[in-house]
Amino acid sequence: MSEALNELASYLGEVRADLISSSEIAYGELTIGTSRENIIALLTFLRDDAKCGFVSMIDISGVDWPQRAERFDVVYHLLSPKKNLRIRVKLRAGEDEAVPSACAVYQGADWFERETWDMYGIPFSGHADLRRLLTDYGFEGHPLRKDFPTTGFVELRYDDLAKRVVYEPVELKQEFRNFDFLSPWEGTDYVLPGDEKAAK
Repeated sequence: MSEALNELASYLGEVRADLISSSEIAYGELTIGTSRENIIALLTFLRDDAKCGFVSMIDISGVDWPQRAERFDVVYHLLSPKKNLRIRVKLRAGEDEAVPSACAVYQGADWFERETWDMYGIPFSGHADLRRLLTDYGFEGHPLRKDFPTTGFVELRYDDLAKRVVYEPVELKQEFRNFDFLSPWEGTDYVLPGDEKAAK
């Protein structure tokens, strides 16, 4: 697999170096970096080129880096069924910088871009229907930003007495807890029935 990824990386570097700013093989996948200006041309090339054949878009997501000037990474995951390869394409975007929509290249990008807009607030220019998908219509803010507060906003629920949906301040039913995730049986000085079989 790594040999095929190395070949793909060198091929992309030779043929479309003008669209690629970085290239790295990590976690069993090739990750290439590009810019907002070049993303549509790069995605189109990866889809249409015979040696690539990345015809399936798996996901689009965001990564929030609040301390960076270009705060967001927009990450595209593509699959080439013929080559049995995956590729990750990343670009950086500032807080108010729009990323060109990939819907014209991959029809499946529609909902992924809506999710990314809803959760991170990354706008996609040229998207025909960029509205919230996972949060409520009147929701303010973007939940996956690292500066989004965990309390202080309103929540909605159906009230049986009022027979309608009501908005109320968020109320956390329990304190935040730290879990140590240790098994209750680890570290005991007694042997549980059946443990003697596991030791053999």
